[in-house]
Amino acid sequence: MRSALPTAPSLPPLVAPGPELTVEQVGRFARHLSLPGIGVEGQRRLAAARVLVVGAGGLGSPALLYLAAAGVGTLGVVDDDVVDASNLQRQVLHGTADVGRAKTASARDAVADVAPAVTVVEHRERLTAANALEVLRGYDLVLDGADNFATRYLVSDAAEIAGVPVVWGGLYRYQGQVATFWAAPPAGADGEPQGVTYRDVFPEPPPAALAPDCATGGVLGALCGTVGSVMATEAIKLITGAGRTLLGRLAVYDALDLTWRHLDVRPDPSREPVTALPDDAAYATFCGLGPVGPATMEDESVSPAAVAALRAAAAEGDGVEPYVLDVREPWEVELAAVAGADLVGLGELLGPDRDGAVLRVAERAQGRPVHVLCKMGGRAAQAAAVLREEGLPARVIAGGILAWSRDVDPSVPAY
Repeated sequence: MRSALPTAPSLPPLVAPGPELTVEQVGRFARHLSLPGIGVEGQRRLAAARVLVVGAGGLGSPALLYLAAAGVGTLGVVDDDVVDASNLQRQVLHGTADVGRAKTASARDAVADVAPAVTVVEHRERLTAANALEVLRGYDLVLDGADNFATRYLVSDAAEIAGVPVVWGGLYRYQGQVATFWAAPPAGADGEPQGVTYRDVFPEPPPAALAPDCATGGVLGALCGTVGSVMATEAIKLITGAGRTLLGRLAVYDALDLTWRHLDVRPDPSREPVTALPDDAAYATFCGLGPVGPATMEDESVSPAAVAALRAAAAEGDGVEPYVLDVREPWEVELAAVAGADLVGLGELLGPDRDGAVLRVAERAQGRPVHVLCKMGGRAAQAAAVLREEGLPARVIAGGILAWSRDVDPSVPAY
């Protein structure tokens, strides 16, 4: 038997048709033109559409490629990162030759190879409360492939103010989630639909210890293709008005069981509408990251080279051996380790036995300052903040194990 799915609303097309198709476009998009719900008019809508994709990573990669192939006229790409070799396992937008390049530039070239007529707008910057509304200006909808909760809430809030829908996707290990959010959707054939946003479904982010990013928890590379393709499909449906979108539903995919579940979602009647964006510190604090800015990080961090110099001096009898605390996962330490570092995972310092974990660190540090290490510095900053709250002097080893590999010991693998 097939279980009944929550009813999704039918929405009018998001974008008005553009100019008549050229002969070249008719040939290129012939397989779309015969589809009920798209056809010639739908293809003209796609050509006139402007879609902003937040993140040119695991989800943004397949979404951008399929939207370009579908003939979406303008694609904006927001990402301030560069391509790393570890991205290639899942971010199919980029190739080996792109390592070290800006992801927006790599995305531009990949899209041009698939669909030269598509206009790509590069936003090589981090989306912030200061620039979000300006970046979203002029786009018809947003695809959110961000890998952190602060950006997801920011995208949701900015889109609510701008009045545009958001197609959101999330990944963790073997599971993916997809939803379409729209604070105030227009009436369709089924009447006035209920608006639902990311904040309605996720009023609060989970504790950091329970929601590690893909660098910590891992993610199946092929899962990105599944979820990213569904996101692109949702965008095409919104633009053309074909079918029923995921508005009001959360789709959950389990790759190991090969199953989809659809959960009915509703707006939170107690939630106040978003009319203005708070600052970035407010988003970071809300997501349990703390307002860590460049000024405070500079005061609370130390370079890997400085820590290595202290260790070398102590080995020759000049000074005390610095205490290095590694807060990564055990599997990460197996891949790449700093000899002599203590392992107490971030999850322990943020978990229910936080006091016991802090006590173990204090006993092992024996009064020495704690130099905290993770992969790149983010988790170390969270751990250092916990330790300082408990009265222990703690500094972040800037850049983490990747910087240690680059600046101190090249034999340590960069993963």
